[in-house]
Amino acid sequence: MKSRRLPPWMGIPARIFALTFIGTLLTFAVSLLFAILGTVAISALCGLHPDMRIAYRFIALPVAAVAALILMAFAIGHEIRLYRQSKALHAIERMS
Repeated sequence: MKSRRLPPWMGIPARIFALTFIGTLLTFAVSLLFAILGTVAISALCGLHPDMRIAYRFIALPVAAVAALILMAFAIGHEIRLYRQSKALHAIERMS
């Protein structure tokens, strides 16, 4: 049976950064889409020209920033749990 190695510590921050970055981009895109649709709808109801700066500055950017913090916290917790599990399995494998 082949012995498993512990995951390298250098890969953990890269995975955390990648997950946080991709999740933040997706959250920004989706929240910007809904913010633009909402801004256009409200502007049409009020009879005004839509101001897209509102969608970027006050809706999509703060939502993406909060999502980035939440995603980073979850990614760190997930990677710590995976590392501890891998470490425990490696120790059990060495004992047997």
